[in-house]
Amino acid sequence: MMRSVEIVEVGPRDGLQSEPGVLPTAAKIEFIERLIAAGVRRVEVTSFVNPKRVPQMADAEQVLAGLERREGVHYVGLVLNRKGLDRALAAGCNEVGMAVVASDTFNRRNQGVGTDESIDAWLEIAKAAREAGVRAQVTVSAAFGCPFEGEMPVARVVDVARRCAEAGPFEIALADTIGVGVPAQVTELVTAVRAAIPATTRLRAHFHNTRNTGLANAYAAVQAGVTTLDASAGGIGGCPFAPAATGNIPTEDLVYMLGRSGIETGIDLDALIATGKWLQETLGRPVPGMLVKAGNFPRLMAPPAA
Repeated sequence: MMRSVEIVEVGPRDGLQSEPGVLPTAAKIEFIERLIAAGVRRVEVTSFVNPKRVPQMADAEQVLAGLERREGVHYVGLVLNRKGLDRALAAGCNEVGMAVVASDTFNRRNQGVGTDESIDAWLEIAKAAREAGVRAQVTVSAAFGCPFEGEMPVARVVDVARRCAEAGPFEIALADTIGVGVPAQVTELVTAVRAAIPATTRLRAHFHNTRNTGLANAYAAVQAGVTTLDASAGGIGGCPFAPAATGNIPTEDLVYMLGRSGIETGIDLDALIATGKWLQETLGRPVPGMLVKAGNFPRLMAPPAA
């Protein structure tokens, strides 16, 4: 198994988009700055989508304008069409991501078009981003199951990933959008997709903890060769367009599991826990993450000298 894994923090976007209220712009900026101070180097900061559908992300440009830019940090903006890409580029995102849903029904409910149309949009977005000098990655959503179509055949997910790979993305992610996957399924799907896309294309995984399998799935993904994992501080988030799709895997819980397993992430766990507690107070409610409640486990003290 690899000895290091990159974490993409999705709390400021995927986490906050499901909140019933809208967090003030200043609080979003502080949230992102806290994450970067903890050592996170890829942050999904916002999405450039229709504010009528996702009002929590209506201040995308203001959030980007308020962030202090740091060397080596990627500020990721989610886009779903060319208009969103143009907004993200103008706002200063140095990485963009797009989502293509493996389920045609879910894609229509989420994006207003079918999967084929979203793939076509992705091919255009990837080309335009590359010409602008911004790296682009794509997520195959509902890869492990759909709330409307049920089980998602492996062949279907592989086909969508293969077609997305034709654009030469920096990375392809497999997302368990509604939290139905189990480790054996993760191993099967990651192996199948890895064999179908170019070896130079990185694989990322995005899990939700809806049915309490998220961390186990993340570990299975790492064992299967995934180099990057998404997570959300405090475990907040979900998908507002999928019934009962609650809870990303908590970043601090993931970092704890990986660290105790000898896998480095480069992230300060205690700073993450403090951020989770700050988030809890800011939102005015408990967050799902466990380490926010239980705390870190202290390292063993060195034995006294003889």
